[in-house]
Amino acid sequence: MPLDTSPVSARTEHPQMANAIRALAMDAVQQANSGHPGAPMGMAEMAQALWGRHLKHNPKAPKWADRDRFVLSNGHGSMLLYALLNLTGYALSIEELKNFRQLHSLTPGHPEVDVTPGVETTTGPLGQGITNAVGMALAEKLLAAEFNKDELKIVDHHTYVFMGDGCLMEGISHEAVALAGAWKLNKLVALYDDNGISIDGPVAPWFIDNTAQRFKACGWNVVGPVDGHDVGAVDKAIATAKASSDKPTLVICKTAIGKGSPNRAGTAKAHGEPLGGDEIKLTREALGWPHEPFSVPEDVRAAWDATETGAAANAVWDARFAAYATAYPEAAAEFTRRMAGELPENFAETAVDAVASAHDKAETVASRKASQIALEFFTAALPELLGGSADLTGSNLTNTKSTPALRFGKDGQPARNEAGQLGRHINYGVREFGMAAIMNGVALHGGYIPYGGTFLTFSDYSRNAIRMAALMKLRVVHVFTHDSIGLGEDGPTHQSVEHAASLRLIPNLDVWRPADTMETAVAWTMALANKHRPSALLLSRQNLQYTQKVDADVITQGAYVLSEPSDIGMKKAAQAVIIATGSEVQLAMAAQAELAKAKIAVRVVSMPSTTVFDRQPMAYKLSVLPAKLPRIAVEAGVTDGWWKYGCAAVVGLDRFGESAPAGVLFKLFGFTADNLALTVRKVLGK
Repeated sequence: MPLDTSPVSARTEHPQMANAIRALAMDAVQQANSGHPGAPMGMAEMAQALWGRHLKHNPKAPKWADRDRFVLSNGHGSMLLYALLNLTGYALSIEELKNFRQLHSLTPGHPEVDVTPGVETTTGPLGQGITNAVGMALAEKLLAAEFNKDELKIVDHHTYVFMGDGCLMEGISHEAVALAGAWKLNKLVALYDDNGISIDGPVAPWFIDNTAQRFKACGWNVVGPVDGHDVGAVDKAIATAKASSDKPTLVICKTAIGKGSPNRAGTAKAHGEPLGGDEIKLTREALGWPHEPFSVPEDVRAAWDATETGAAANAVWDARFAAYATAYPEAAAEFTRRMAGELPENFAETAVDAVASAHDKAETVASRKASQIALEFFTAALPELLGGSADLTGSNLTNTKSTPALRFGKDGQPARNEAGQLGRHINYGVREFGMAAIMNGVALHGGYIPYGGTFLTFSDYSRNAIRMAALMKLRVVHVFTHDSIGLGEDGPTHQSVEHAASLRLIPNLDVWRPADTMETAVAWTMALANKHRPSALLLSRQNLQYTQKVDADVITQGAYVLSEPSDIGMKKAAQAVIIATGSEVQLAMAAQAELAKAKIAVRVVSMPSTTVFDRQPMAYKLSVLPAKLPRIAVEAGVTDGWWKYGCAAVVGLDRFGESAPAGVLFKLFGFTADNLALTVRKVLGK
């Protein structure tokens, strides 16, 4: 059943459509007395060509699964998107435009997903929008390969991006563009607002890239430059892009920032500040727009309104999906489940099996290996798990038997291996930041739960994308291995010292540093079960001893009593508490045994996730860390974060490491049972 994806065929265009965007943008920025009018004014015809003639969307069903995705990568131009959403019929009133950048409005300074209906991703940090879009286009391509049938295609949409010079200057765009070309993402169309202006002025002195050649070198089609203020030219360029079968496409649109403003157009003064009352009056006259602020004539609104055409396109897909569900009921149910982000019915059983296996085998392995062991269970049961690594697969151990490497055939489509499996493990190359932001895009699109690995010290590269995942409440899992000085000989450049503490500072990010196979299996369970939080798993290179536990459920609280004095044959009540994470838990257990020889009784608390523990009720916190008992924390990293637990002492590392075998380093820096026991003695005055 053919789908008409040209909404303009069902309505008449108006010569003032682009000027409606300009007027709303300059009015909203003026009223807020802050914002960026230049980009919306400059991209108005680009928006008219895409949203008026090509974009497949339904304003009354913003989450329709087969809608085209639109990403405003240069998110400071947010009024372009807000104007489009208002004009085309989304639940974004003119009053919300009047409240631009005001507290609790639906029109924040930069677009925020799940705040404003129709916004697909939170943008603002430049370069991440185009990278999110690469993730969205990848998800579309993989879902199409997995679910589409020759006669019934239920996944068939495009991802469109608007981006500016700033996005292309950011290094992450190079990572994203290269991967999009390698993956042959032919349904990705990027429209470049080539206006030559940034905050500091004309970019020519510092941005001399040959953008067209750069994209061609990365395997993209390039169309243009075209006149970005010629709706017909942009329309034709988009149509050419949509015809590509094996490459993403860049459309270069030459524009004037602040188009329509007599004294500001083409200058940096139009970029990030209100035009001012006098200039707005002149602009209205120049545009032939005599209307009051925030007023759009009904005939112009009617030309923009996409509710009827959007509903019709949605209805065509609904009919197609109904036919699909009749012919392939199991696949239809699976697609619906995955796009809703719901876990399969057997998830709880799988999690129990993974945890029980860890308990029964009681293996002494590195927690990175424990992660792979748990992943074997989860990837076999959850086809939506899409893994990867930034060129460290053999070290991160993110691959499993169920996740062959993602490869593409000569036709540009995802290839199957000899067993008929589609690839589910991505080789991102040495692109940590790109990997993290692409995973955000995959999660935003829906249908997959992405996870990706690198060394913990390289979380610095990907930090802002991790932060954006937390801000957007995305279920993305970061596998960070080689989590401390325990990686040894590679030295301080690769030894994480401050990274665990730093990641724990990001709101809404769950950070896990498990101590053995069971804690690792629980960490994976929690990361997958939490639909609205990203997670970071900090894993060791070196082997960690398994510690017997009575109840795995307590691990889900983030911290729990691992060992009481009575567990090692002491009849005395605990005199102190040792708090430990990861590889230092076995150190705490050894110190407990050593102190017992001197009749000093201590409780050992394993705290695999401070972030989860901090959310527990006070009664539970006090049951684990009694108020009257002195607390001593131990972790092979900076000490700052541990003082909040009222610790009397912290055995940590407030300096960079050294290059030497792990055992030598742990001894050098005092991570020994003897030193920990001595620290406890000093606290107790014994």
